[in-house]
Amino acid sequence: TADMTAMAGEEPGEQNPEAFVYGEEDFVLQAAGWSDPESAPSRFDRLLLASWTDRMERGLFRYRLGPLPTRVLPGPVRLVAQLNEQRSAERRPPQPVRSLRDPFDPGAFNFTRLRPAELLFRLCRTGGPGPPPEPLLVAINASPLERGHVLLLPEPARRLPQVLTAPALRGALEAALLSAHPGFRVGFNGLGGGASVNHLHLHGLYLDRPLPLEEAPAEPLGPRLGLLRAGPAPAFLFFAPGPAALEPVSRAVCRAAEHLGGAGLACNVLATRGCPPAGPGGGRGLRVLLWARRPVFGPKAGEPFAVALCELAGLLPLPAEPLYRDITEGQALSAIRQHLLPEPELLHLGGELVRLLEN
Repeated sequence: TADMTAMAGEEPGEQNPEAFVYGEEDFVLQAAGWSDPESAPSRFDRLLLASWTDRMERGLFRYRLGPLPTRVLPGPVRLVAQLNEQRSAERRPPQPVRSLRDPFDPGAFNFTRLRPAELLFRLCRTGGPGPPPEPLLVAINASPLERGHVLLLPEPARRLPQVLTAPALRGALEAALLSAHPGFRVGFNGLGGGASVNHLHLHGLYLDRPLPLEEAPAEPLGPRLGLLRAGPAPAFLFFAPGPAALEPVSRAVCRAAEHLGGAGLACNVLATRGCPPAGPGGGRGLRVLLWARRPVFGPKAGEPFAVALCELAGLLPLPAEPLYRDITEGQALSAIRQHLLPEPELLHLGGELVRLLEN
């Protein structure tokens, strides 16, 4: 990997890692299958995993991440529980969030303070389709959930708060198509939705197992929006059949997320490779899921786990062995669903989003 050493006297936020320059020819339209997910890693996968492993060997993470005990909870939803005691013990405490519109706070931890060695590379696209998205910095997540867990950062020196923008989302969706692994997913936690740092960032990580929300059919709500009920929490589903659709899908998702914020709701977003909204049988593309939820400000006493994008997608990173051993699907669903909207409110919101996206 490239030498990421800072120049003497360099200002934080001005680090210049190597560029990963890609074009449309680098998009992997058909990822490997789940029978052999690592059969043919892409150029992006090789660089990301090699530089991530290098930083782990150099001790730049808060803990060494070994294989994590994992089990599927008995029950129809097939929630995946994973024991990650070190993350809960060692991670930086989440920043206090007071509202969905908290401004960026230069005095709090933010990504201009990353050490140069924590930056892996910068994503830069040349050529079509459409104008290139803003370059994204790829940095380690120092408290990783999984091997290859990275942060995707629009220029940190712009000091943007944690509010999703279409250019940042499109860059992240392009990153998802640069991976040949079927389980490389990208996602976003909004303020009040589990975001721990109020500085614009998305996550990228390799989740080494299929999730029901990749293939389950969605109920059509409108021409560009479905309601997906697979998994522990219903989500609004957008679909990009290929690279040319990433720009309009990014804009639609961000318009919808902005509408949620205006209604006092927090959001989480996950993009995963998957089937068209009708389900298997029409090729694969990118499914982008948007969850609307009640915002949470500050830790809630008595919760077995915090609820952010992984939990909403059906992956439960759990902080303690007894909880990992004993938790039932019913207990986990109860903890997740207390954050969700009642069915009539969810369907009313779906109607509002359909009208918004048609205009």
